Amino acid sequence: MRRSFAIATCLLALPLLSACAGRSFLTKPSSSDYPTVERPVAGCAASERSFDCDRRAILAMLGGYQVKFNFEETVVLKPGYERKQPKRSTAFETVVLVEDSGKRISLQHILVMGGGTVTKHWRQDWVYESPKHWVYVGNERFEQREREAATIPGTWTQLVYEVNDAPRYSGNGKWNHKYGVSTWTSERNWRPLPRREYTTREDYQLINAENRHTIAPQGWTHEQDNTKVVRGEDGKDVVLVREFGFNEYRRIKGYDFRPALAYWTSTSEFWSAIRARWDAEFAKNGLVTLSIRTGDESFNKAILELADAYGKDPRLNEYQTKLDDTFHKYVNVNSPAPITKH
Repeated sequence: MRRSFAIATCLLALPLLSACAGRSFLTKPSSSDYPTVERPVAGCAASERSFDCDRRAILAMLGGYQVKFNFEETVVLKPGYERKQPKRSTAFETVVLVEDSGKRISLQHILVMGGGTVTKHWRQDWVYESPKHWVYVGNERFEQREREAATIPGTWTQLVYEVNDAPRYSGNGKWNHKYGVSTWTSERNWRPLPRREYTTREDYQLINAENRHTIAPQGWTHEQDNTKVVRGEDGKDVVLVREFGFNEYRRIKGYDFRPALAYWTSTSEFWSAIRARWDAEFAKNGLVTLSIRTGDESFNKAILELADAYGKDPRLNEYQTKLDDTFHKYVNVNSPAPITKH
């Protein structure tokens, strides 16, 4: 199996992470598509509990996909602003199950390139009726927030993570199964710039987003209603433009996703330790601030290289000192803040 961690030539337009390792897995849209695998969408029968239908919808995102990423700026909100060109690309990605404990489901995305090259991509965790969750507040800072009790029943919190399992963005929402279609829609939330943006521009700092996931016969989709925001030194926000994102995960057959499964088998214990480390960082003060500038990919690179080394020599204790040094360098938890309601 070949793995590449050349961060500088990484994915040019991925919507859900700030950086990734390896050569570009994205290409221009192609007509040489792999055959589609269709499956009925179960929805939710009148005799079923919504909770069970929600779980089935989340787990339906597992599998191997050809993914098309499409982003286009729409409504200009600041005088004088000119829309940027749309960004469109494709990739091959498999989604594997990390955890299913009933009220918590964790899905790991892994990108696969021809020739057996793979890279760990984003992770999405789903937590049922979570009383609190971390949120992005800007300037590489993530804070734990308690939720109002009245807003919790029936909701699922989606937590999205970087390729190195650092936090990225989160949102709360309910699954809707009307008309035999399963769709989850988030509240609006803040998120940092994705790599497709911070590698090409520096004129804004934040995205305010609403996310929608829909289970479809041919796979699933991720729609994004994004507003690009400039945050000044005085803390005031100025909106630039709206953007519509449409990412289609089309279930396919004939593509070889086995290298991704082999990678996950060889490194899953390492990533389990990394997830536990992030949990411990949040537990210290209820917040995490990353000591990096937007666009700095050295933290991702350091963790991914350790994962690669572990895959070849799986002795976790051998990497503990390097992990400690890496987290001490890039993660700042020295400024405690109380958990607040929102």
